Amino acid sequence: MSRTIIGLDPGLAATGWGVIVADGNRLKHVAHGTIKTKVTDAITDRLKALHDDLMAVIAAHQPGEAAVEEVFVNTNPQTTIKLVQARGVALLCLGRARLMVAEHATRAVKKALTGTGAAEKPQVQAMVERLLPGVTINGSDAADALAVAIAHAHLVRSMREVMI
Repeated sequence: MSRTIIGLDPGLAATGWGVIVADGNRLKHVAHGTIKTKVTDAITDRLKALHDDLMAVIAAHQPGEAAVEEVFVNTNPQTTIKLVQARGVALLCLGRARLMVAEHATRAVKKALTGTGAAEKPQVQAMVERLLPGVTINGSDAADALAVAIAHAHLVRSMREVMI
C-alpha cells in the first residue's frame, strides 16, 4: 500500500519541504523545494507568506501523512523563537489539511538515513540522493525535509512490522 508523505524542515528564513511516495521498501520522489521569506518584511508578513505557500504545496501534492523535524534549541534565543514561530505555522497548515503529524528528532532522522545520529548535512544529503536516484536536490533545507519524509517512511514501516 503506497503512502504519500510530506516532510518539513521548518525555518522562518527558509522552510524545506519534500514529498515522497513510500511503497513497502521502495521510495519515489514526487517533489521538493524551499519556501523562503524576505528578512526585510514584517514578521507577520513572513509568517503569512509561509502559510500561504505551504498550503499551496499541500494542496498541489495531497499528502496522506506528514512528518516534521523537532525543534532543537539554538544558542541564540531570537533564532529559536523565529524557528518556533515558523514551526507553529507549519503545524497549523498540516492541521488545516487534516493530516496526522509525526515529529522526529534530528538525531533520529540522521540515524535512520546514515546509521549515525551525528551525521553532518552533506552526509545526509548524499544518502537522500542515493535513496532517491536521479533527483537533483535544490539546497540543504529541501534535502533535510526529504530526509524527514524518508526517515518517517522507514520508522513507521519498522513500527508496523514490530506490531505484527
